[in-house]
Amino acid sequence: MKKRLFQLLGIFPILLIPILCFSQQLTVKGRVTSADNGEALPGVTVRVKGAATGAVTGPDGSYTLQLKQAAGSLVFTFTGYATQEVAVDGKSQLDVVLQSGKKDLDEVVVVGYGTQQKANVAGSITSVKTADLKQTPISNVVQGLQGRVSGVQITQNSAAPGGNISMRIRGVNSINGTSEPLYVVDGVQLSNSGGVNDISSLSIINPNDIESVAVLKDASATAIYGARGANGVVLITTKRGKSGKTVVSYDGYYGVQRTTKRMDMMNAAEFAALENEIYKTNVYENPAALGEGVDWQDKIFRDAPMQNHQVTIAGGSDRTQFAMSGNYFKQDGIMLSSDFTRYSFRLNFDHRVSNLLRVGASMFTSYVVNNTVPAGSTSIDAGAVTGSMLGAAMGAPPTLEPYRPDGTIFPFGDQMNGRYREVVNPIGLSMILNRDKINRTLGNIYAEITPFKGLTYRANFNPVLSGTLADYYSPRSIMNTGDLAGGGGSASKTNSNNVVLLHESIVTYETRIAKEHALKVTGVFATQSNNSNSNTINASKFPNDATANEAVQLATERTVSSSRSKDRLDSYMGRINYGFRDKYLLDLIARVDGSTKFGSNNKYGFFPAAAIAWRASEEPFMKGMSGISNLKLRFSYGLTGNAGAIDAYKSLSLQGTSGLYYFDHNPVIGIRPTGIANRDLKWERSLQADFGFDLGLFNDRVNVTADIYHKKTDDLLFVKILPGSSGYSEVTGNFASMENKGLEFSMDAVILDKAVKWSVAGNISFNRNKLLSLADGLSEYSVSNYQVMQVGQPLALFKTYVFDGIYQTGETVLEGSGSRIGGVKVRDLNKDGVISAGDQTIVGNANPSFIYGFSTNLNYKNFDLSAFFSGVQGNKVYNLIRYTFENPLGGRNMYKSLVNRWSPDNPSNEYVSGFQGGRLPLSDRFMEDGSFLRCKNITLGYRLPKISHISSARVYVSANNLFTLTNYSGYDPEVNTFGNSNKQIGVDNLVYPTARSFLLGLQVAF
Repeated sequence: MKKRLFQLLGIFPILLIPILCFSQQLTVKGRVTSADNGEALPGVTVRVKGAATGAVTGPDGSYTLQLKQAAGSLVFTFTGYATQEVAVDGKSQLDVVLQSGKKDLDEVVVVGYGTQQKANVAGSITSVKTADLKQTPISNVVQGLQGRVSGVQITQNSAAPGGNISMRIRGVNSINGTSEPLYVVDGVQLSNSGGVNDISSLSIINPNDIESVAVLKDASATAIYGARGANGVVLITTKRGKSGKTVVSYDGYYGVQRTTKRMDMMNAAEFAALENEIYKTNVYENPAALGEGVDWQDKIFRDAPMQNHQVTIAGGSDRTQFAMSGNYFKQDGIMLSSDFTRYSFRLNFDHRVSNLLRVGASMFTSYVVNNTVPAGSTSIDAGAVTGSMLGAAMGAPPTLEPYRPDGTIFPFGDQMNGRYREVVNPIGLSMILNRDKINRTLGNIYAEITPFKGLTYRANFNPVLSGTLADYYSPRSIMNTGDLAGGGGSASKTNSNNVVLLHESIVTYETRIAKEHALKVTGVFATQSNNSNSNTINASKFPNDATANEAVQLATERTVSSSRSKDRLDSYMGRINYGFRDKYLLDLIARVDGSTKFGSNNKYGFFPAAAIAWRASEEPFMKGMSGISNLKLRFSYGLTGNAGAIDAYKSLSLQGTSGLYYFDHNPVIGIRPTGIANRDLKWERSLQADFGFDLGLFNDRVNVTADIYHKKTDDLLFVKILPGSSGYSEVTGNFASMENKGLEFSMDAVILDKAVKWSVAGNISFNRNKLLSLADGLSEYSVSNYQVMQVGQPLALFKTYVFDGIYQTGETVLEGSGSRIGGVKVRDLNKDGVISAGDQTIVGNANPSFIYGFSTNLNYKNFDLSAFFSGVQGNKVYNLIRYTFENPLGGRNMYKSLVNRWSPDNPSNEYVSGFQGGRLPLSDRFMEDGSFLRCKNITLGYRLPKISHISSARVYVSANNLFTLTNYSGYDPEVNTFGNSNKQIGVDNLVYPTARSFLLGLQVAF
């Protein structure tokens, strides 16, 4: 009996073990906030030290963890904040405040085909945070980068909704090729190019979906993209789901846009007096009685609304995470009939099948409707007035009427006996249908296998599907009655489709050897195919406007055309990242590209690069320098390529149509050679060296980054003129070279970090461009009547006559000037007594001396105030608007300043007298300083107090493009009529003007 009792007593402690274990479990709850502003931090990873147990904070910063024992510690990690370890010590409530600390060093940045801790990055990479991108309401992600990244110049070529934007990283790198960087969105590669009236391809991407943007600038960062990396790379990562509570959020705003400036034109009385003077007759019997007349700028400009609404749902478990969003964006233009509408949907999905396998997908699809109006003109004088809606409004006679009594458009040719039939009613131009409907889907499907610790294989499959329907119709109703005799109305309809298929196999191995050696090896194989086709029908001479371009069979004249192209790129890449004691860093990168676009003698290109870095602040002798918290020195050198301007069949002999030929009275379309083969055609090559440093002071409250670089680009694509005996006029080949060298400097600082929190950031960049050589030893190449390229000088030089006043009574008009008394006088620079091309000289440079941007953020309790500025200094803009509207040749309105024009009684030395059919010489009179400082955004926000069932809510008001400080006389100094052109930069010829906007927004999460 006793024996059995002792046996039961022996078993009893064993039976108590699970009970005791259960009793030692502890539920720990808490809330994580930011030391910067006291706000809750959602998405913070909370894990038990030394165990796999963990959780993620919800939208209100709260978390809950079940611990097996009361002892131990919790580790809190969050991007942008210092990792913090807190002992549990039996506590059930642990509220934690995360400090910014060495946030820049702990931050993980996106690099090509992977990520790296910022402290271990040896190349020149700049990351832009989501909060900075969203500070300014934008329709295009590139707009959010303007002024925020050193070495990057962004120009809003056209301020039309969805308008064209150009981006230059470390200067212009090509002549006939593209200088636009490569954009990579969640692994999907995109390009951006086009003319001033083209929609930006990046406008299809919803900026609210973006998690981060990384700009890769030096060769060590971009060589991994080989033949597409010479102009830099912009990596765009969209938001993904996190494990934890499902979060539903809404982000929206509504606002109004207005013009920032109007041109001061003559009123009806002043215009009528000028007309009488020019035509030396009483065109108008009593000019003074006409008063102000019609202000045509008022007729085409309007207050335009813009709005944005987005709903996002994100969340997941430890195994599965998801994020999806729907967005509606609508921006009406400040000019009649222009607008941009975007509907988009995004879904990101990640699932851990097992410890061995992860799968996921990203899908972004958008539908865009873009209505444009004719803006910007590549011609001067008369063509600018009739081809641009803005030019038509400025040149429209204020003595004419916009509408007939019945409310229909009143063509100018039907007024005053057809006297003004050579100018057009600008309201009529607004009635021209010019609409693009774009469907685009970007996809990424991946599977990631981890067979053992440190080794990962990832397979990506990226389809990009694009379809565009372009509609155009110019109605009969806007035509002069006299021009309708032969029929009227013109139409076109174009369907284009593009399919890009990309597969990438990425192998990554990461390990540490003896704790001192960190090694990461990345190998990539990629293959990409591009398939494009388009079909166009053009029609004219319609019986009426009833069907517009939806029934082109009604037109009596029709033509059709179609095209198709296909190309393929195979790539092999490798990268080694090595670190010794986390102080000495080495990156080795190489890529081989093989493309069907290249000539048969250059099918493959090799692009190597290397970078080294020294984290000097980790050395023992630096530890005593308390003020220096981080110091890293970097150097890189490597080769990258630019194949962006090579069309699919550019290296081959091409044929095209040559008109009609008749055989036995039957018409036959002829075929003729149109392009000569170039077996040596290849990518442009950029060899770049970069030296830089990253410096953190006072526990990284002050951070400084500086880079100096030199980039030489050889084998530039250039058009070479051929002798007539060859049968061809020209051939495209690798015939030129240029260089860019510069300095970049950026700094950010936390000035106050108490109850009032104040931080500032700024950057400044200097770049010098030089053309080193042209084909056949050319020293100068004429780009236009006012712009040239010269060897030894930067691209985009202006070359014209030098304005020397007005010929006064009694002066001798020089031979060759084509002028008169009261006309323009230009300087005889070579002193030969004759005005000729030899008297033209370099009068300006479109490249800026430097570009800069700065921002400030202020927080107090629930209030936040931010302001952002960007600027350009030292660039010249050729103002062709002035050329057109300072030339009183009759038949169109002029600047009001020409009221002070020359006459025998008013010997002005600035404005010419009225002269029928007169022409002005292209001179430096129209060359202006394009420098400006712009207040891009000022935002005041208020975070609402805690509301039941709402984790956070913020309202804000925002002013965008609030003011611009500049001496430029045009609508806006930030302009380029020729869009993404490298040769014709800094030209203003009636481009869609910039708007000022005022917005009210709401951000709320549930």
